[in-house]
Amino acid sequence: MQQPVDGNAAAGLLAQFFGRDMTAAQGVCAQCGMNGPLGEATVYGPAPGTVLRCPNCDNVLMTLVEAPGRMMAAMPGLSMLETSVQGGR
Repeated sequence: MQQPVDGNAAAGLLAQFFGRDMTAAQGVCAQCGMNGPLGEATVYGPAPGTVLRCPNCDNVLMTLVEAPGRMMAAMPGLSMLETSVQGGR
């Protein structure tokens, strides 16, 4: 089994999918309720995809899979994802 790394290792993929840096985005684990930045998630990957897990309970927060010309994401373990907005209100 591959050794996990912290969520910052997924920074490039997250930015590619969301169009901006998401390592500081706050996610809430749907299983244990932990609230923290995606940069603190535990990351496994990259093949066949990248998996972000809750650092507290190991719940799968998000998966990112790259294919030729596209990228897919699933966020089954996030009950909320919050990020700041440019020019915020």
